[in-house]
Amino acid sequence: MALAAVFLLQACTQTASKTNETVIAEKGFQLAQKPPMGWNSYNCFGGNVTEAEVKANADYMAEKLKQYGWEYVVVDFLWYCDDQDSWQKFKNRRPHQYIDKYGRLIPSVKLHPSSEGGKGLKPLGDYIHSKGLKFGLHIMRGIPRQAIAGNTPVKKSTAKAAEIANLPDTCIWYGGLAGVNMTKAGAQEYYNSLFELYAEWGVDYIKVDDISFPYHADEIEAVRKAIDNCGRPIVLSLSPGPAFIGNPKHLRENANMWRISGDFWDKWDALKRQLELCRDWAPLVTQGHWPDADMLPLGKLNIRTELKDHPVRTTNFTRDEQYFLMTLWSIFRSPLMFGGNLPDNDEFTTSLITNEEVIRVNQNSTENKEISFKNGISIWTAKDIEISVKYLAMLNISDSVVNITCTPEELGVSSGSLVRDLWKKADIGPFGNSIVLSIPAHGAVLYSVK
Repeated sequence: MALAAVFLLQACTQTASKTNETVIAEKGFQLAQKPPMGWNSYNCFGGNVTEAEVKANADYMAEKLKQYGWEYVVVDFLWYCDDQDSWQKFKNRRPHQYIDKYGRLIPSVKLHPSSEGGKGLKPLGDYIHSKGLKFGLHIMRGIPRQAIAGNTPVKKSTAKAAEIANLPDTCIWYGGLAGVNMTKAGAQEYYNSLFELYAEWGVDYIKVDDISFPYHADEIEAVRKAIDNCGRPIVLSLSPGPAFIGNPKHLRENANMWRISGDFWDKWDALKRQLELCRDWAPLVTQGHWPDADMLPLGKLNIRTELKDHPVRTTNFTRDEQYFLMTLWSIFRSPLMFGGNLPDNDEFTTSLITNEEVIRVNQNSTENKEISFKNGISIWTAKDIEISVKYLAMLNISDSVVNITCTPEELGVSSGSLVRDLWKKADIGPFGNSIVLSIPAHGAVLYSVK
């Protein structure tokens, strides 16, 4: 009888444990039921963003953007390294990085003074949370060179760093880490230890770099397992792109968002290419799993000048091109991650990211698709999830203004439907037998029809 009770207790314990893991995994994916919206430090600060600069952007978001749905504050590249302040230094394949006794990267006290005394990034995370926002962090795939050289122990494992390192599998553009050999004992425990640390810091969103192009399926799965086991739901973003469009099943099973291109900057040819990629990926968008067209290079960019060929500037995109960008990201339902320094925003830039009617298309639409592409005009439609409204976007890749005549039948709407210009926040009257719309060169229009 006593032995049966023991077996029953063990069975209940195992069931409870399994249920808890399942709940954590499900809750993790529930975090991104709509495309995440936030700010990322890379486009304006590159590597080495400081704690003060992160806080300034968090303050701005809390005061001016939070009410529109912007919530993630993401610290990008090199928070663990403070010697990469020039392009020449960045080319160094053995940068100095800070690690703890388990070989995990920890923040530079020079960049993040509140991390002194082993506090890590928890004080910064606490500050961001105190604003009612969420804390995001960029990490590189793999294990630091310093950990390998010192053969540091892997937490909760008998393995050591050098034993699990895959030295030939190193990022081609940053040499500070080597891949993790997932066939080795201790490899999963290493990734588990990372996310145990990030959970302690209060991280809500992780962007893992050098993992989806080339595609490292085994390390993607290891990160997924580590998140599920860390006790804290964390949105998972995979970078860079292009992610392989032929394998959305594996992406969906493991990530909340993934890049569909390489780094996207403020160049018109690059923006035209994003339209092509969004067209291909649109049929594969599903709730909780978002193909990511990359950050929004708007506002003040490249305040740090160590990034080659990207001098400090305000975005190179014209105003019409900025409307094109925001319209495409909205009708495609890409995550929205603003790349400029928010405190430097001018009135026009602010208007682009505080138009609640445009944001609603990004956050609350479905059946998003391109229905026509001819004469340089891409026409997209979508439906609102909650109300009886259809959305219509027209994007002009040509170098001149295009006037287009549309009938209700062509757009799948009824004659007499009310048309509203979402960028201008103005009704433009009922839809008759046809309507003539003017789309600026390199520009876009976005309407609701009800």
